[in-house]
Amino acid sequence: MRKWLVFLLIAVIVVISACSQEKPRKNDNLVFVKGGAFINTQSSYYGKEITLSNFYIGKYEVTQKEWMEVMGSNPSGFTGDDLPVEMVSWYDVVEYCNQRSIKEGLEPYYNIDKSKKDPNNKSDNDNIKWTVTINAEANGYRLPTEAEWEYAAGGGQMSKSYNYSGSNHADEVSWYWRNTGDKFLSGDWNWPIIENNNSQTQSVGVKKPNELGLYDMSGNVREWCWNWYGDDLDSNIGSFRVVKGGGWIGDVGSNESSFRGKFEANGFGPDQGFRVSRSE
Repeated sequence: MRKWLVFLLIAVIVVISACSQEKPRKNDNLVFVKGGAFINTQSSYYGKEITLSNFYIGKYEVTQKEWMEVMGSNPSGFTGDDLPVEMVSWYDVVEYCNQRSIKEGLEPYYNIDKSKKDPNNKSDNDNIKWTVTINAEANGYRLPTEAEWEYAAGGGQMSKSYNYSGSNHADEVSWYWRNTGDKFLSGDWNWPIIENNNSQTQSVGVKKPNELGLYDMSGNVREWCWNWYGDDLDSNIGSFRVVKGGGWIGDVGSNESSFRGKFEANGFGPDQGFRVSRSE
């Protein structure tokens, strides 16, 4: 009887351990997003026959502290543990996702072939063009798809159809060029004025969250998504990757959840960051 109990206890521990590899731990700062159809009437996907599966997405944009813990160096122009990492290219962030997965004992989501140029990358300015494919069954970190990002930013199945992620009032939830410096700016967009106002990225999680408890999906840094940018929302070829959410440099219109931004995969800037995702 005693041997049987010991065997049962070991079996339970193994099952629990396996499950812990599949489900994010509490300190991962991931939020569970229940899948379904788009109910946010402001979404680019509203009214389309698109239904998403359940997934997890970062509660916050990836911070410089998180980046340093995985990659060992900090590329950001503005430094601070709780500031979002920036100055990172699309290639940088898919490498981060794989390295973080390995560090946490998860299966990497991306297959990165640096020796083969991606035939689907039509950019004339991207001199990297790694071929990156996915391991769809992997439990590791990845970038959200554009549809996942917009669904989560729009509140998922709890959506109240806000223009911005969590509000119709930009300054409640969003960092953009007017409110990221010493004083609130008025008038037309003007870079010298923005620069002289000491404008920059802000610590994550300061503004009001959206319906799902996600922060900074409007503004602060633009966020890389997996997808190519094209006329088709699900294009598998292009010159640019999709960026969503707008950033601290841009105008408030680009902070709307439905706004589609684009950037060449090798591009980087002081308003370019990301958040991670994982499949259920």
